[in-house]
Order: sequence, then C-alpha cells, then structure tokens
Amino acid sequence: MNTVAGIGEDSTLEGFALAGVVVHVAETDHAIMAAWENLHDTVGLVILSDRAAQVLDAELAQRPDRLTVVMP
Repeated sequence: MNTVAGIGEDSTLEGFALAGVVVHVAETDHAIMAAWENLHDTVGLVILSDRAAQVLDAELAQRPDRLTVVMP
C-alpha cells in the first residue's frame, strides 16, 4: 500500500499530519533534498511546499512512479 508524505516548511504542512501524512519539515534547500532522498519506497504521493517543488524540480522527473502535488 502506498503512503503519503509531505516535504516543506512547517507552517505549510503542519495540518497534514492530522490526516496521516508523514510530514518532513524542511526549512532549507539541503533539508528539502535530504528529505526527498530519504523517503521510504512505499511513498506514492508527495505533497510539496512551493519552495520544496522549486528545489526538487530536477529530481521530480527522475521518479515518475511517485506522484507529487504542490501546495499553492
């Protein structure tokens, strides 16, 4: 079964944990990249903050099996 994860600033993703999303708080570019690289293989959907999406732009295309959505 696929799971849902979130990567980004705490203020953007804090409420998703209540819905069972595994939230990876990442406030810096380095932390965002580390969170992406350490996602478990069962993650099928990743909710990204706008900043996280910008940092991970090149990485996202390398994982077409993992759906992503960017928070406005």
